[in-house]
Amino acid sequence: MNQDPQINLPHVVEAVRLAFEDYERALLANELKVLDDYFWNTEHTVRYGVAENLYGAGDIAAYRRVCTPVGPGRQLRNTVISTFDDNYATVSTEFSDGETQRTGRQMQTWVRFADGWKVVAAHVSVDLSTL
Repeated sequence: MNQDPQINLPHVVEAVRLAFEDYERALLANELKVLDDYFWNTEHTVRYGVAENLYGAGDIAAYRRVCTPVGPGRQLRNTVISTFDDNYATVSTEFSDGETQRTGRQMQTWVRFADGWKVVAAHVSVDLSTL
């Protein structure tokens, strides 16, 4: 019989928070190698973006090298970290770019592997009604 997972164990929430904050730091600094390392290195990793659908870590890495980097004005709000047992988490947040009135949303599914926490799926969208 399956048991419900342990939700939001403090040490797991803290580990995911630290990984997510470092991911965001690398995103603002456009540290491509760090960003690549935060994604699960497999063809099964998926990232749906504002105008792109990327399948596999290779496609995600290639996209990062041609897209416009995130600007320094990016601000997050309403970030929610939910963890399940010791190895699974979701991070959901809203963001603004600091330059427009647009609101964006970002969701990531994280899994803890032997070499650390990795994003296995991500979705980024922007509220187009505020363009």
